[in-house]
Amino acid sequence: MMSEIDISTLRHSCAHIMASAIQNLYGKEVQFAIGPAIEEGFYYDMECTHTFTAEDFAKIEAEMARLVKKHDDFIRKEISREEALKIFADQKYKIEIINDLPADAVISTYQVGDFLDLCKGPHINNTKQIAAGGFKLMSVAGAYWRGDEKRPMLQRIYATAFPNKKELKEFIAYKEEMEKRDHRKLGRELNLFSFHEDIGPGLACWQPNGGRLRIALEEFWRDQHKENGYEFVFSPHIGKQILWQTSGHLDFYQDSMYSPMQIDEDKYFVKPMNCPFHVLIYKNNQHSYRDLPCRWAELGTVYRYERAGALHGLPRVRGFTQDDAHIICTPDQVEDEIQEVIRFSLFMLGTFGFKDISAYLSTKPAESVGAKSDWDVAEASLRKALDKAGMSYKVDEGGGAFYGPKIDLKVKDSMNREWQLSTIQFDFNLPERFDMAFIDKDGQTKRPYMVHRALFGSIERFFGVLIEHFGGAFPVWLSPYQVCVVPVAPAFYDYADEVNSLLKKAKIRSMADLSDNRMNAKIRTAAAQKIPYILVVGGRDMQAKTASIRVRSGEQSADVPLEKFIAQIQEKIATRSLEN
Repeated sequence: MMSEIDISTLRHSCAHIMASAIQNLYGKEVQFAIGPAIEEGFYYDMECTHTFTAEDFAKIEAEMARLVKKHDDFIRKEISREEALKIFADQKYKIEIINDLPADAVISTYQVGDFLDLCKGPHINNTKQIAAGGFKLMSVAGAYWRGDEKRPMLQRIYATAFPNKKELKEFIAYKEEMEKRDHRKLGRELNLFSFHEDIGPGLACWQPNGGRLRIALEEFWRDQHKENGYEFVFSPHIGKQILWQTSGHLDFYQDSMYSPMQIDEDKYFVKPMNCPFHVLIYKNNQHSYRDLPCRWAELGTVYRYERAGALHGLPRVRGFTQDDAHIICTPDQVEDEIQEVIRFSLFMLGTFGFKDISAYLSTKPAESVGAKSDWDVAEASLRKALDKAGMSYKVDEGGGAFYGPKIDLKVKDSMNREWQLSTIQFDFNLPERFDMAFIDKDGQTKRPYMVHRALFGSIERFFGVLIEHFGGAFPVWLSPYQVCVVPVAPAFYDYADEVNSLLKKAKIRSMADLSDNRMNAKIRTAAAQKIPYILVVGGRDMQAKTASIRVRSGEQSADVPLEKFIAQIQEKIATRSLEN
């Protein structure tokens, strides 16, 4: 039965059908690399003299449909290395794969119709198991062979397949909605942020609209940190080489750091992390156990090298601002502090409507510092904190930072996609490396523990997630403009300006459209900018001090007293309501 076929097996089999169709259409000179199944479908990487575009998709799909209707079997055959090298002698990427296989590897091929591929499988039995119209080519992109920028750039055709047309149709509708929500597209349309070639890739500029939203986000962040016992610190963007040698970043993290700059007699690095600065702020004074825990937070901008191919809008950039904090505490306090950070994270994420949250515990990586006994204590503390918080979790073996294990919190957005946001890291490395100390109640000098944590991850990444989560229609308290005032005619411009001033005095982010455009055009513009409320004002409103309200959700109300409207919107802002 079709429903019993493993979806990845179906998709991998479709990758072979797609490659077969391309070979039939574009000749045997096409050099095929790999064609695996992936989460949302499959792809095939290839080298071809023809440059593929979306205009080619219909022709390729038609040939795939013809091949599927032949009802050919997928035939597996095990062959020797010598035979494999002979069969694929004209396929250079297959030859490289064969040569890289271990000496005792089983080498197998799959034949479907006239197409033979080097493959370990598995595959479906027969092409009749592929539903007619159950596959679709989605996009084409460039991909370096084996992900190496020094190797050839191949063409990668992405596609998908489902057991039936209904599921494919639902998936296509989902992808179309995803395209509408793409934060890069909405960032341009809503004038939120921009990238510029003259500045450099992965370095974002915030436009005024994005700046308003960012300020609202940061004010919320600061207010909540004040309420939860944090102090704010600030640190510079560069530090001397000795700082990064002491911290261990030059030994374990240098590949993600930028080249040093020479200043006077010393080398300086732009910071990839804020933590060494916070350590030195702590060491500036002697501390007693009564001072602990120290909870120090900073919206600190850091710079990390990302390969050009890995950059992706706001979530993957080279310069970003971490919503960073470090908790320096006694060993007796650490479990309670971690548990409190978990609670705080869940509250902060829940404010934005993220309720489906999963926890992952990342353990000791292959390259790390510190004794195994320290790692055991740290991992046990994180486990206990998760247990006390009542959170189930998965273990990511070897996924910890070089200086300690961590907890990652991942959320599912409104499109059911998972994002890794909050991170809570246990660190026994920096206190040791920097000789951090506190005077305990017994008068003895002891070593504190340190907890790193970021609730949003970074402002840029979180901002990108929010854009797509809300589809650009931000809740009132976050929206760059919360209200747009539109006069019905030039005679009422003065009243529109008066209403706008009244709203601004009430701490509402408001604008009045006093342009020469017609009223309906102004309303369309405000709606396209996803402004939550449009206030249309005319003669009767001017006399009665009212307005006609158009809500983003589609509701409309006439003759609404301004005082009543202001009170309603202030309530939604104060409660951080997620409703329109």
